[in-house]
Amino acid sequence: MGSLGRRPWVGGLTAAMIFAVAVCGFCFSGASAAAAAPTFGDNFEITGAEDHVKTSADGQTWYLYLDNKTGVGFQTKERYLFGWFSMNLKLAGNDSAGVVTAYYMCSDVDAAPQRDELDFEFLGNRTGEPYIIQTNVYRSGVGGREMRHSLWFDPTADFHSYSILWNPKQIVFFVDKVPIREYRNSDKPNAFFPIMKPMYVFSSIWNADDWATRGGLEKTDWTKAPFISSYRDFTADACSWGTAAAAASPPSCAASTGNSWWDQPPAWALDAGQREDSAWVARNLVIYDYCDDRKRFPSPPEECLLRTTSS
Repeated sequence: MGSLGRRPWVGGLTAAMIFAVAVCGFCFSGASAAAAAPTFGDNFEITGAEDHVKTSADGQTWYLYLDNKTGVGFQTKERYLFGWFSMNLKLAGNDSAGVVTAYYMCSDVDAAPQRDELDFEFLGNRTGEPYIIQTNVYRSGVGGREMRHSLWFDPTADFHSYSILWNPKQIVFFVDKVPIREYRNSDKPNAFFPIMKPMYVFSSIWNADDWATRGGLEKTDWTKAPFISSYRDFTADACSWGTAAAAASPPSCAASTGNSWWDQPPAWALDAGQREDSAWVARNLVIYDYCDDRKRFPSPPEECLLRTTSS
């Protein structure tokens, strides 16, 4: 992990932090290698205009196109309940104001009113301005748990990994295995935490110039179309629930605990190095945090008080 220490943003990283990321890489490398053999299309099916999807010659990379006619998306063929979910993305470059690339998990294919959902949304911007990454959590159709971050790199220049760790104790959003957001469960009944519904993994590219960039002030410049987002190296080290039609009863992995690394105590909370990484992100990259928005929440929601890191 020596290359990590040479990145400009990590000048202050301690040895413990570098070790933590090294351990994280060890945990996930086996799953990534196992998932490399199938083509991208083995895991996903297209949702929308199929002529707006291109595939590399080896079937490992997909390109989604957005133009002034339509966008497009894809979803996994299976649902999952808990696990580690990771994808390498390269976002649409140039002037991408108004363009949103979404990479998310959802319990329903049609955004049903009672859905559970975990979101990454990448909000495009004018040339030379940085992308903003928005994350959100929904439980039973209720969201409003938005956070917005800037990134420490140009997400249009190369592929980077975006990952979600989801188990009954916590949800963690990672960028290049750095935890940018921690969302913890409580022991209280009816906690605002998605825990019961298996989810598909989705991605899409679409026009959202009514809100995405500067609150809708910046509109999509269609002379720059098509806008292209690229995907590869999907990993789901998770409890597979199958399809909605085929899964009549929960799989055995949903009823047991401790059989996978993501459902063992080391994965139930951030370790010391990860907390330091997360605190660095909180100090330097957070643009908006609903936990600090007293207009929307006069008192912080319960889950805000469960965080183990702060700026």
